Amino acid sequence: MTLPPSPGGMGEPRAPQAVAMHRLEHRHEEEQKSEQQRTLRMGSSTRKRTFHSSEEEYRFSAADYALAAALALTASSETSWEAQLRRQTSTVQLEERGQKRVGFGNEWERTEIAFLRTQWLLRQRRDRKALRWRTEKKVREAKELRDLCSGRGPWFWIPLRSHAVWEHTTVLLTCTVQASPPPQVTWYKNDMRIDLRLFPAGKYRITNNYGLLTLEIRRCTIEDAATYTVMVKNAYGQASSFAKVLVRTYLGKDAGFDSEIFKRLMFGSNVEFTSVLKPVFAREKESFSLSCLFSEDVLDAEQNIQWFRDGRLLKSSSRRQILYADRQASLKVSCAYKEDEGLYTVQVPSPFGLREQSAYVFVRDAAAQKPGAPGSPLNVRCLNVNRDCLILTWTPPSDTRGNPITSYSIELCQGESEQWVPCHQAPGGTCRCPIQGLVEGQSYRFRVRAVSRAGSSIPSKASEPVAMGDPEEAQKKTEIPFDTGKTITVSTDDSEDFVTIPSPPTNVHASEIHEAYVVLGWEKPRPRGKAPLTYFLEKSVISSGTWEAINSETPVKSPRFALSDLEKGKSYVFRVRAINQYGMSDPSEPSEPIALRGKPATLPPPTQVQAFRDTQTSVSLTWDPVKDSPELLGYYIYSREAGSSEWKTVNNKPIQGSRFTVPGLRTGKEYEFCIRSVSEAGVGESSAATEPVKVKQALATPSVPYDFTLLNCGENYMVIGWKPPKRRGGGKILGYFLDQHDSEQLDWHSVNQQPIPTQMCKVSDLHEGHFYEFRARAVNWAGVGELSAPSNLFECKKWTMPQPGPPYGVRAFEVRATSLMLMWEPPLYQGAGPVTGYCLSVQEEGSEQWKPVTPDPVSGTHLRISDLQPGKTYVFHVQAVNSAGPGQPSMPTDPILLEDKPDAREIEVGVDDEGFIYMAFEAPEAPDSSEFQWSKDYKGPPDPQRVKVEEEVNKSKIILKEPGLEDLGTYSVVVTDADEEISASHTLTEEELSRLKKLSHEIRNPVIKLISGWNVDILEQGEVRLWLEVEKLSPAAELHLIFNEQEIFSSPNRKINFVREKGLVEVIIQNLTEDDKGSYTAQLQDGKAKNQITLALVDDEFDKLLREADAKRRDWKRKQGPYFEEPLQWKVTEDCQVLLMCKVTNTKKETRFQWFFQKKEFPDGQYDPQTGAGLLCMEELSKEDKGVYRAEVSDERGEDNTILDLTGEALDAIFTELGRIGALSATPLKIQGTEEGIRLFSRVKYYNVSYMKTTWFHKEKRLESGDRVRAGTTLDEIWLHILDPKDSDKGKYTLEIAAGKEVRQLSADLSGQAFEDALAEHQRLKALAIIEKNRAKVVRGLPDVATIMEDKTLCLTCVISGDPIPEVSWLKNDQPVTFLDRYHMEVKGSEVTITIERVNSEDSGRYGVFVKNKYGSEKGQVTISVFKHGEEDKVLKM
Repeated sequence: MTLPPSPGGMGEPRAPQAVAMHRLEHRHEEEQKSEQQRTLRMGSSTRKRTFHSSEEEYRFSAADYALAAALALTASSETSWEAQLRRQTSTVQLEERGQKRVGFGNEWERTEIAFLRTQWLLRQRRDRKALRWRTEKKVREAKELRDLCSGRGPWFWIPLRSHAVWEHTTVLLTCTVQASPPPQVTWYKNDMRIDLRLFPAGKYRITNNYGLLTLEIRRCTIEDAATYTVMVKNAYGQASSFAKVLVRTYLGKDAGFDSEIFKRLMFGSNVEFTSVLKPVFAREKESFSLSCLFSEDVLDAEQNIQWFRDGRLLKSSSRRQILYADRQASLKVSCAYKEDEGLYTVQVPSPFGLREQSAYVFVRDAAAQKPGAPGSPLNVRCLNVNRDCLILTWTPPSDTRGNPITSYSIELCQGESEQWVPCHQAPGGTCRCPIQGLVEGQSYRFRVRAVSRAGSSIPSKASEPVAMGDPEEAQKKTEIPFDTGKTITVSTDDSEDFVTIPSPPTNVHASEIHEAYVVLGWEKPRPRGKAPLTYFLEKSVISSGTWEAINSETPVKSPRFALSDLEKGKSYVFRVRAINQYGMSDPSEPSEPIALRGKPATLPPPTQVQAFRDTQTSVSLTWDPVKDSPELLGYYIYSREAGSSEWKTVNNKPIQGSRFTVPGLRTGKEYEFCIRSVSEAGVGESSAATEPVKVKQALATPSVPYDFTLLNCGENYMVIGWKPPKRRGGGKILGYFLDQHDSEQLDWHSVNQQPIPTQMCKVSDLHEGHFYEFRARAVNWAGVGELSAPSNLFECKKWTMPQPGPPYGVRAFEVRATSLMLMWEPPLYQGAGPVTGYCLSVQEEGSEQWKPVTPDPVSGTHLRISDLQPGKTYVFHVQAVNSAGPGQPSMPTDPILLEDKPDAREIEVGVDDEGFIYMAFEAPEAPDSSEFQWSKDYKGPPDPQRVKVEEEVNKSKIILKEPGLEDLGTYSVVVTDADEEISASHTLTEEELSRLKKLSHEIRNPVIKLISGWNVDILEQGEVRLWLEVEKLSPAAELHLIFNEQEIFSSPNRKINFVREKGLVEVIIQNLTEDDKGSYTAQLQDGKAKNQITLALVDDEFDKLLREADAKRRDWKRKQGPYFEEPLQWKVTEDCQVLLMCKVTNTKKETRFQWFFQKKEFPDGQYDPQTGAGLLCMEELSKEDKGVYRAEVSDERGEDNTILDLTGEALDAIFTELGRIGALSATPLKIQGTEEGIRLFSRVKYYNVSYMKTTWFHKEKRLESGDRVRAGTTLDEIWLHILDPKDSDKGKYTLEIAAGKEVRQLSADLSGQAFEDALAEHQRLKALAIIEKNRAKVVRGLPDVATIMEDKTLCLTCVISGDPIPEVSWLKNDQPVTFLDRYHMEVKGSEVTITIERVNSEDSGRYGVFVKNKYGSEKGQVTISVFKHGEEDKVLKM
C-alpha cells in the first residue's frame, strides 16, 4: 500500500496505473480549459450553440452564454496553488485506489478505469446542471430587473453647450437625451417657447433623431443672442438643458469675448460683497452663524453660492442651514462642535472670476460639568472596520484646565437609539483604541470623554455611523455588463469548493503594537469553503514551551484581534486556528516574537515660532513644522498678554500647515504665543514663547485715492481735489503723485515730482477748451500705492458763474447710533459774492432723492446732525450759498452706517494726582504715526495759554492750566491716519467744571481719610480704651495727642499706641479717675495730608463711663473666685412647672452652693457640681411661694450670690406665663350630653382665675350665666352647661381664653348631627335619672350582722323608697319568710319592720328584704346569729 506523498517526497516514482489515471485526469482538465476559452471568445451576437451531454441537449441564448462566460471566468480565477492542491489530492486518491487493486489483474484494472470514467462523467453532468441552474436564475433575475427598469424618465447624456458666433452666421445647438418611452421635446428662447409659425420660414430648424436633438439658428442677428433651453418630458419625469448664444459684432473693443454683453450672458451680473465676514467665537453645544451681503441679487443662488470649510464644500444638514434671501447669504449651525472649527469661505461667481470671502470660526470648550474637568476630545473616527471589531481614534483636547488627562472613557450607541453605554476605558497616553465584541450587521456610533482627577469632560461629537461587516465582501463580487446598460453581479463564494475541515490561517503577525495592547492580524485559510469561519487564538511566552488559549467573550469572526492583557517585558508568539461547523483546523505557523512597546512619546514642538503684526485685532504666526512625523495631527496655539502667566487656548481643532492668523485680540495690547504639536500620543510640550508683539496694523502701501472733483478752474489751470485712500497701510500718508491726461493725446504726464502733502493740487499749463482726466497714487513709509482709476473728464474753461464752487473735504466725525458731526472746507471759488451759508442734503441708502437736512442754510463749516435712524446708511453733500444762490454740490460722502460701536471710546474727564483738571482720549487701535488733533467748539486748537497738551503712546491729554468760565465749551479730538474714523467730543459745562474744581481742591489740599472716629471701649479688667481709625499711613506719618490743650505722651497709667500700617490710634487708661476728664485731640499728618479728631469726655458722659469702668473692675475681681456665670432666673415648663435656674463657673471640689428663701436656707434646691447648674423646682406655684430667693456660692477664694425677687412684677410675670401656657394647652371644645342638658368643655393644664379670663360666645354674642346657661372652671377644665336645651341653643359656640396678651379662641358647632347626638344623650341620661329616682330601693336601717340571745325578741327595721310604693317581702336564706306565729311584719309609711319573737338557734341565718316596683327592685341583707345563755357572741359564717 502506498502512503500519500509528503511535501518532501514529491519526486518519487509512481505506479503505472496512477500515471495513467493522472494522464486521463489531465486530458479532461485540458478539455475543460479549452471549452472555457472558447466560451470567453463568444461575442454578444444572437448566434446559438449546442451543448451536448450524455443524456440531454440544452439550448442557450447569447445572454446565457455571456453569463456562463462570467461564471467560468470567476471559477477560473482561483490561484494556481489551489488547483495544484486539488490535482494532487485527486492523483493520490487514484493512486491509492489503483494500488489497492493492482494484485487482481488487468480485468480489475479496466473495471476500475471504467468506474472512474463513469464517475467523472456523472460529476460533469452534475456540474453542468448546477451551472445551468445558476445561469437560468441569474438570467431570470436580470430579465425581471430589465422589465422593472424599462420605463424611466429622461436624462441628458450630452447636454447643450454655449456658443459665441459672428453676425450673419449659423449656429447649431445639439444634445443627446435618453428616455423610455421617447419624450416630448420643447425648445425655449429666454423662457419663451419657440413657435416656428411666428418666425420667418427657415429661421429655426428643429430635429429629433433617436434622442439626438438639434436646434439650428440661421443668419444670427443681435436679437438672437439669448439663453436657449430644451425641455424633455415623458410619463416618468422631465429634464432640461440650457446654453447661451452670444452674437459678436464688429464694434472694436466692445466686440468679442471681452464685451460686457458676453460676460453678462455667460457669467451673470457683476456681484460684489458689500459686507465683510468677521471671525466668529462660538461655544461648544451652542449655535453660531455667518452671513454676508451682496451688491445685487445672485441668480440661481442655491448652485452659485457655495460655502467651504477648510476647502471642503458644505451642504445643508440637520445641524447646518445654508440660506439666501434679500441679497444676504448665511450659514447657520444650530449646535456647534469642535469639528466645526475652521476657515469658512463663501464663493460667488462673477464675470471676472470667483469672488470669495473667508473668516475663521473658533469653537471654544463648553462649560465643564465639574470645575477643573478637561475639554472634550474631537474627530472621533472608526478605522479598520471588520465583522466584529474596529479601531477607534480621536484627537486630544487642547485645554485640560490644569489637570493632566488620566484616561479616556468610550461610549457606544447602536443605530439611532441615542442610548449611550460605556464600552471601554482607554489610557490617557494614547488616542487610539481597539473595540471588540461588536455584532456583525449592526450599526454603531461612538463618542469619547476625557477623564482627569478633577472629573470627566462632556462627551465629544459622535462618530459617523459604521456598519459592521467583512471589508472584503465588496471585492468578492464582480459586475459583468451585458445587453445595453445591464449588469450581473457574480460572487466568488458561488464557485467556492466544498471543504469540511478548513486549512489553518497564515501570516499571523502584529498589525499594531502599543503600550497597552497588541492587534494581531492573519490571512484567511485557502481554500476556505462556504461555511462561516471563526477563529481560535493561542499564545505562548517565549522559552516557556507551552501554549495557552486566549479566551474571548464572543467568537472571533474577523482576521484581527486585539490583546490587552499581555505583561510588559515579556515576548510572546501567537498562532491561530480556523473553526467551522465541521471542526477545527490545525494551528497556523507561530508569529514572530511580539512584546508590548513603551509609552509613546509626544511630538516635539515646532521651532522658529515668530509673531508679526497683521491688523488692528490680529497677529500673524509662522513656524517651522515638525519634520518626519507622519503621526502629526496638527498644532494647538496658545496666547497670553505680556506679563500674564496664564496661557489661553486659541484653537480647539488642530491646525494644519505652518502659518496662522490669530484674530480677536485687543488693539494696543502686547501678546506672547506658543505652539504645541498634537498626535495620537497626546499634546506635546510647548515651544518657546515668542517675543511680545503689539497688536497693530501691519505697515503696507496705501490703497488708491478716489472721487476726484474739480474745485476751481481758470483759463489754463485747474484745482483738483480727491478723497484719501480707504486703507492707509498702517502709516501716515506722506503725499500724493498726480498724473494728467489730455483727451486729445495718448500719453499720461506726471504733474508733480515730489509728493503733494494735501488732497488738493493746482495743475497749471493747461490748454483752454481741452478735456483732462486725472489719476493719483498715495505714498506712505511702505512705499507708493496703487494707481487710481482715471477721473471723469474735466473741461479746462474759466469759471465765471455767479454761484460759488463746490465745498470740499466733507467728512463725518463722532458717528453714533442717531447722530454725527459733519465738517467741510469752504469753496475755493466764491462766485459773484461772499459765501453766506451752506445747504446740507442727505440721501438714504437705496433712495435717489436728496432731502435738505435743515430748512435754512447754516453759517459755519460744521454741523451736528441728530435724530437720525439707527442702523440706516446715509450719504451727505454740501452746497455753498451766496447772493446768487446755491452753487455746485460737493462730492458726496462715503456711505455712513449709523451705529454704536461696542468699542467706541469717549473723552475721559477728571482730575489727576496733582489736582489738575484734564480731558484725555485713548485710541489703542490708532497707528503709530497717528496724531491727536484737539479743537474747541470746532473752530481750531484750544488756546495754548489756557491748556497744555500731553502726548503718550496712543493717548493724548489736555490739561486746563487755570480753569475758569473761559474754558467752557465743546472739546473734540480726531485721530489722523486711521482707516476707520476715530473721534469723540465732550461739552464742558459750568456745573461740571465746579465739581471738578472742588475735587481738584481736595486733591491739592488732601485730608487723611477718617474710617472711624473716637470710640470708647471698657476692657475686661476695667481699663478704658480710646481709639480711632484712619486710612493706611506711611511710615513717616506723625501723631500729636493733645489733652486739655497740652500734648501728652505714654505713661504707666496712660499708654499711647500709633500703628501706621493700620491707621490705628489708641489710648489705654489703666484706672480711670477724675483726673482723666477733659478733651482728647489727635493731630495726624502724613506728607501734605492732615486731619484732626477730638473727643470730649466731660459731664454725664464721663460719669457714666467712670461708673461702668468701676463696675467692670469689680466684676473682674469677682470672677477671680467662683461666680455665677448665669444669674438666677425663672422658667415655666410646658407642664406648668416653675423652675428657678442659675449656673456657676470657676468652681472646685471645696466650693459650697446654698439656696435661701426669705433669708432662710431652703433645702429643696438642687446643685450639680459637674455642670455648675443650680435648680429649684415648684410643681404648683401659689401665693405661698411669694418671696425673695437667693443662691450663694463660696470657697476660700471668695463668694458670689444671685437674687431673684418673686414678690412683684416677677411673680406676676410667672403667673402670666402660666396662664399663657394654660391657654395654649386648652384642648378643642368637646360636646357632652348630661342628665341636666348639654355640656361644652375644654381641658387645660393650668387655670388661674386671677390671671386668666374666659368668655363664652353663642353666635358671636356674649353669654352670661343665668337660669339656663351656667359657666364655670376648675383647675383643669373650663365648661359651659346648657340646661334644658332647645332648638334656639343650636349654633356656633366660642370660648375665648385671655392670659395677659395671649388670647386664644376655641369653637364648636352645636348644630346638625352634633346637636342631635348631644340631645339624645341628654334625654337618655335624664330618663335614667328618673328611673333611678323612682325605682324601689332600700335606703337605710339594716346592719350587716346582728347577734341576739335565745328567747329574746328580734326587731329589724329598714327604710324604703320608691314611686309607686314598692312591694315588700322578706327572705331567709334566699327563701320567702312565712309570717306566722313568731314572725310578724309591719309597714308604716316608708319604714318596714320584721319582728321575731323568742328566737332560737334555728332562727340564725341570712335575712333579706326585697322591694320592687315598676322601675326596679333592690334587696337589703343582714346576717342574724343566735347564741345561748353564757356563750360568747359568734358570727354565723355562711
